[in-house]
Amino acid sequence: MRKSLFAIGLLAISYSVQAQILCHVDANANMYVSEGTLVYSGGGVQTRGNGLLDVHGNVMIVGNAGDALKTIDAVGGDKTDGGNIILRLNTPTATDDVSTYGQLYVDGLTQGQITGVVSKEFRTKKNGNGNFYQQVGLPFFGKALNTLSTELGKTFGTQRRTQNEILKWNNTAAVADHYSDLSVTTSNGSEYYMLGSNNNNLDVSSALHTLNGRPYAAFASATTLQNAGNVSFGPGGTSVNGYNEKYNTYLQDQFETSITPWTATYGKNIYQFGNPFLTNLDLSKIGFIENGGTSDGNNVSNIWGVRYDPGTVVVGSQGNAYSTGALIQTYTTAGIPVGDMGMIIKPMQTFVLKLRDNSSQTLTLNTLRRFNSTVRAAATDYSVTAAKNGNNISGTVKQLGVIGLDANGKEVARTYYVVSPNSVTGHQSSVATTVQATAGSNIIGTYEEALNGGYDTNYTGQYWLYINEANESNFKGKNVKLVNYDTGKVKSYKFEIRENGELVPAGTHLLSAGIGFYYKASNGTLQPAAQDGIAPNAVASYDLYYGEPSNVVLAAKETATPSRTMVVYNPEITNYIVRFDPNWKKADIEVYDMSGKLVISKKAVNTSTDFVIELNGAIKNSYVVKIVSDKGETVNTKILK
Repeated sequence: MRKSLFAIGLLAISYSVQAQILCHVDANANMYVSEGTLVYSGGGVQTRGNGLLDVHGNVMIVGNAGDALKTIDAVGGDKTDGGNIILRLNTPTATDDVSTYGQLYVDGLTQGQITGVVSKEFRTKKNGNGNFYQQVGLPFFGKALNTLSTELGKTFGTQRRTQNEILKWNNTAAVADHYSDLSVTTSNGSEYYMLGSNNNNLDVSSALHTLNGRPYAAFASATTLQNAGNVSFGPGGTSVNGYNEKYNTYLQDQFETSITPWTATYGKNIYQFGNPFLTNLDLSKIGFIENGGTSDGNNVSNIWGVRYDPGTVVVGSQGNAYSTGALIQTYTTAGIPVGDMGMIIKPMQTFVLKLRDNSSQTLTLNTLRRFNSTVRAAATDYSVTAAKNGNNISGTVKQLGVIGLDANGKEVARTYYVVSPNSVTGHQSSVATTVQATAGSNIIGTYEEALNGGYDTNYTGQYWLYINEANESNFKGKNVKLVNYDTGKVKSYKFEIRENGELVPAGTHLLSAGIGFYYKASNGTLQPAAQDGIAPNAVASYDLYYGEPSNVVLAAKETATPSRTMVVYNPEITNYIVRFDPNWKKADIEVYDMSGKLVISKKAVNTSTDFVIELNGAIKNSYVVKIVSDKGETVNTKILK
């Protein structure tokens, strides 16, 4: 990071290394911290009257006993109305997804030493449209929730399921609690909040807002991760929480690839947090200990994955929310990330962790703070400003990202294929090592591979994958099946290739082992996949390879291609759906209970859209689903209680 001098206008600043305040911005003074600069104060910081610390870059305050962060009035009392230390959005007409922003790092001060009020400019993309919940962190200590009404331009209420209330996630009970009293103040910076928007009456995207409050001090201890979702969800998730809401109406698990949702660890070991600080968090290396002094102090050894952008949130049937199009990253057992890369959690953003089991873990948030907007590379030391150093991530994980583009070249979907020496080929009944994640209702994804390549017909009707893994040795040169369920929307593919989580240079095909990824359309020839390369014709089916196949001609003549029609659970509607093979035109659907009774029968169903299997909400029994195409192809699968 460029550590240039700060620009100062209308300056009236005094410094004293003996006093509690090292940097003082007096009345009528303006201290301007320009974009790209880092201002360091090894002691307290204070503004007086209308003195302004105008932060477009980064301010780092590292204090000691006796130091303070203050905003005071003309006679020395606490000034609490804000407007003195302002963290700017540098492009105020854009959201923070496309703009840089001022950041504030505070360390070495207790919460009692932080009485100054900071004003954070806020504009971000909406998490939905119509009735939805905006997912936010609130990085302010002692902030009354009712102040959000004025700051965000809508009146929040206290009635549940109105989309005007303020919710806070409860990790242990796996429920969003609502506030019946909005005069209460915040006290835990890592809480995950959901702000209701009734018919779009919360506008966070087209208007710039300013939120005021005291920053949180560094946490006194690490956050313990254990017992999340420590409740019984009941058959099919039909048990109810303390608000008489069924778990299956709002709780989703985007990591489990189990064929039976709501069993085993489905919905368990999920932790939802907000960024507690006015500095970015870098979650990319929390799954392993690095050497050479590069560790950020975290080793969440059983981490499965992170959801770090909720995407679009829709309101469920009980008034709670589901996300679609979320960004998901999973980790190998060595802690190497795969999937959606980014993992920078901005101030006021949220994130979700999924662990593989309930063994006790800790998450040290203090040491994840980082000014940079990109994740710390594997060859860099840990620090807020990320100085260079080395580490020894062992092994190599190769990842092919396939990004679906529409006719205008805009991204509309994506999926991932991952290989490594320790990855497992084919279906895995255990979650102990897998990096896979379910594709759910995505429009592109891959199917579980058979050990010799192609579809594993045992699972084609039951699930498919957003992140798919195979062993680079025993699956070298064999094909994984990529399917496009909406060729009207996805017109081409772009490739994104990483090794050990790091992007390879543009145009790269061969990776460190001298082997690369390949692709072949169902009506095309084998082609090398290169970083930033484009496959121009996104037909319904593609083959993906790691390593050039020796039998590509024979593979093109596969005769045992199974139907790609499948039955998957869709948490957005709390029901199972039938997603049809893109080649099907019509289908007959029959659903039987385990006594053999026919409970659903539909003829000549249009296959251009998903078919919802209406089971009256409560999945209390197991069912057999029989689906027959107009050409006689048959798919039989089960829905298990």
